[in-house]
Amino acid sequence: MDNVLETLRERGFVKQCTDEEGLAKALSSGCVVYYCGFDPTAESLHVGNLLTVMANAHIQRAGHKPLTLVGGGTAMVGDPSGKTELRKMLTWEQIEKNARGVLSQLQRYLTLDGKAGIPVNNSDWLLDLKYIEFLRDIGRHFRVNEMLRSEAYRMRLEREEGLSFIEFNYQLLQAYDYLVLSRKYGCTLQIGGDDQWGNMLAGVDLVRRLDGKEVFALTMPLLTTSNGEKMGKTARGALWLDAAKVSPYEYYQFWINTDDRDVERFLALYTFLPMDEVRGLGALRDAEIRTAKETLAFEATVITHGAEEAEQARQASRAAFGGDDGDVSAMPSSTVEAARLQAGIPILDLLVETGLTNSRGAARRLIQGGGAYVGGVQVTDADMVVGSESLEDGAVMLRFGKKKYHRLVVS
Repeated sequence: MDNVLETLRERGFVKQCTDEEGLAKALSSGCVVYYCGFDPTAESLHVGNLLTVMANAHIQRAGHKPLTLVGGGTAMVGDPSGKTELRKMLTWEQIEKNARGVLSQLQRYLTLDGKAGIPVNNSDWLLDLKYIEFLRDIGRHFRVNEMLRSEAYRMRLEREEGLSFIEFNYQLLQAYDYLVLSRKYGCTLQIGGDDQWGNMLAGVDLVRRLDGKEVFALTMPLLTTSNGEKMGKTARGALWLDAAKVSPYEYYQFWINTDDRDVERFLALYTFLPMDEVRGLGALRDAEIRTAKETLAFEATVITHGAEEAEQARQASRAAFGGDDGDVSAMPSSTVEAARLQAGIPILDLLVETGLTNSRGAARRLIQGGGAYVGGVQVTDADMVVGSESLEDGAVMLRFGKKKYHRLVVS
């Protein structure tokens, strides 16, 4: 069996591992049962989650079995890792709804048929725990002074908000997840983001203490772009994987607007292209880098939204930015009544209504800065009224800066 750990390292997925030599041997010797947890704190995953999802997919493709854990139980508590304040407490009904949405998304990337991969929910064993018994059997193996050394806890303790007692229990619960999955499914590997390192070490230690078994933990880096921005962060907020929240076209545009310095790295992490091809595309420079960015955008969109949506997004992008006669139907759009357009609509109102800006003040500043366009013509007057004369092929094309378009279609 191929050593997928080497593949992960070559592509940039490996940050920390409890025992790389031992894990490499295990992965090369046969099918390893591994798990990764996703707390359903929202109805959709976002690009910030995508790195661990892709790592999961690579490991499964190498012949190993994922236990994809949706944390219905741990979501009731809230993970303090990477958070500067207490997470908003969700109702059980909201958590269940979120869990269904997250699981349906994970099934796009992984085979979770109960054989090649198994979906699990830690609410099945966490919600029925008896508190005193849990403290006696599990809690006694944890040392508070060691827990406080964890970066997640230390960061919160240094802030005025502090750390709530319910959050302090999170590490125990995640460690217990590993113990349960080890006993029930023979799980010997947990993977996750590097912010989970302390929690994962606690699980490895708990399994060793109680069952005398050697298990492993492997973390992925927490990515930022070359500009120092958090991966997946946009002006509108998180880049969701749900098409209802972020359209395939917008998703495609996020990737095609990747900084030149990040293209090769993102091709390795967010596509399944062979590394020889990744390196070849990453070597392109100047105008040719557009080819690499288009490949990244197309491949990433295929993985998340399917080939048909990716092709529509590609054609719309080419039509908007390359001057090609492509299909612009995938571009963000809205409708306006013909009579209203004929009467004239203030440009400030249009920029707000279409979501290109969030207020009339922001729209005015955009125009003053030279960043607003109607039909390819720069808007210089904030009092401009847009009318039927701006129609082209039954629509008015609005643009914010160089990269953000919106089609106003006449109904």
